[in-house]
Amino acid sequence: MIIESRAYARAGLLGNPSDGYFGKTISISVRNFGAHISLYETPELKIELQTEDQHVFHNIYDLVEMINLTGYYGGDRLIKAAIKVFCQYCDKQCIRIDDKNFTIRYGSSIPRQVGMAGSSAIITATFRALMRFYDVEIPTEILPNLILATEMNELGINAGLQDRVIQVYEGCVYMDFDKKIMKRKKHGKYQRLDPQNLPKLYIAYKVSLGKVSGAVLNDIRAGYDSGDQFVIDTLQKIAEKAEQARAAIQNRNEAKLAQLIDENFDLRRQIMQISDSNLEMIQTARQCGASAKFAGSGGSIIGTYANDEVLTRLIIELKKLNARVIKPYII
Repeated sequence: MIIESRAYARAGLLGNPSDGYFGKTISISVRNFGAHISLYETPELKIELQTEDQHVFHNIYDLVEMINLTGYYGGDRLIKAAIKVFCQYCDKQCIRIDDKNFTIRYGSSIPRQVGMAGSSAIITATFRALMRFYDVEIPTEILPNLILATEMNELGINAGLQDRVIQVYEGCVYMDFDKKIMKRKKHGKYQRLDPQNLPKLYIAYKVSLGKVSGAVLNDIRAGYDSGDQFVIDTLQKIAEKAEQARAAIQNRNEAKLAQLIDENFDLRRQIMQISDSNLEMIQTARQCGASAKFAGSGGSIIGTYANDEVLTRLIIELKKLNARVIKPYII
């Protein structure tokens, strides 16, 4: 029997990057793109490599082009780390897993390194496949913690819980990572929001802007850890935008939500360096009449638009910047 599992891209609608600092966020799953895992029983444990994971190239220019497109790291390290953390979790919980091996392969349509959580999607799909293969249940609220631990503890990726929560829960989710809640429950407070209450949303991304998200967020982490009060206060204000946005979504207040999205980015800009290429996407979208903020760590933006006329302008103007515009499929 072949086990198939998926996890989808995500976009941070409000509150990011406060999730890594006991803040609040709202995220949506973006089913336009996803990571796919196939797993089946075999005599030996084998991870099948994708093209970008294999170190064979036509020539030196092919190697450079591949690095520019996908970076230095492939998906096999993500799968290895996920398998290790899954095994350690089972051992710690005294869960005996069957003595059997498997072959696992992955595929992903999520644009690389543009802030749509492609890495955590591969890990999430891997955990789902392993849970089915070994018939192990992991509580829904705990699974995002294990996915985050895979990235941070095993791979040294600077990240927060937001991406992992929305990829486990899917749909549209409000997340409260209050320090007291996290200390008591070992996880945040997660509330599903009805995607039907969301206004018209768009996502735009530049593949050429690929960045490793952990590296992009290092400046904020350094300021927070050093006790920089301006950074701490700004992150708190960003978290408050998510709380206000929850009410705006529930009340279908589209104008308020658009305002909060713009304010979220303007606050973020005060505590992190924004590249000119990223900034021009935000500015162009706003000039078209849409709201705009980062969907993740950079390379992609998300916002609201009022009508098809605005959407058409977005498509035309952002295409001039080599950016693709999509309408996120959430449900």
